[in-house]
Amino acid sequence: MLTHKQLELLDFIQKRMARDGVPPSFDEMKDALDLRSKSGIHRLITALEERGFIRRLAHRARALEIVKLPESMERAAEAERGLQTQPGFNPTVIPGSRIDPPRGAMEVSAAALDIPMMGRIAAGVPIEAIAEVAHNVTVPGSMLAGRGEHYALEIKGDSMIEAGINDGDIVVIRSQSTAENGDIVVALIEDHEATLKRYYRRGGMIALEAANPAYETRLLREDQVKVQGRLVGLIRSY
Repeated sequence: MLTHKQLELLDFIQKRMARDGVPPSFDEMKDALDLRSKSGIHRLITALEERGFIRRLAHRARALEIVKLPESMERAAEAERGLQTQPGFNPTVIPGSRIDPPRGAMEVSAAALDIPMMGRIAAGVPIEAIAEVAHNVTVPGSMLAGRGEHYALEIKGDSMIEAGINDGDIVVIRSQSTAENGDIVVALIEDHEATLKRYYRRGGMIALEAANPAYETRLLREDQVKVQGRLVGLIRSY
């Protein structure tokens, strides 16, 4: 049996991972559960791990994996997924080789699809956009969010590390030109620089926010920023 706080934390982690594809930070967990310090979150995480509901992955910041959910929470999650005919950001994080994994290295759905690998994108100081298809990457069909075109990019930099996006990761992007506040997007700046950041509208300005305190939020005019797609999945090599 789980305590009320343990259930509350597990539910919060599950919903954030379904929305963002990565676990929340300990500060976000603390605020969500209205606790005074992160030590209480550490105790709850330890209790959930001891009971087999989550697993901590060594040597990686914010690396939590949900192993199982209580039956009632699992039913609720399945019902919510069933209602999403056009799901939002609900990615699957696939560990393994980024390109051409060896047979048997991981199970991939029969509905696996090839999407174009468009090059690298900065998660830090913006680099010049790369729009040439280098090769294709095979991803499970369940990772692709709704209809529309998808493409992959390799991450260069560490500005999104607190969102669980590391240097060298492959991100799966759904091509679209609009975004909601808080979405992680590919932003094209002044038609020649591309970066991966959280997107916010602030008055008549666009804020591109990093997930690393070492980087400042960039404020740009609306006419300086074009959304090129929204993050829907992540593939990582170990």
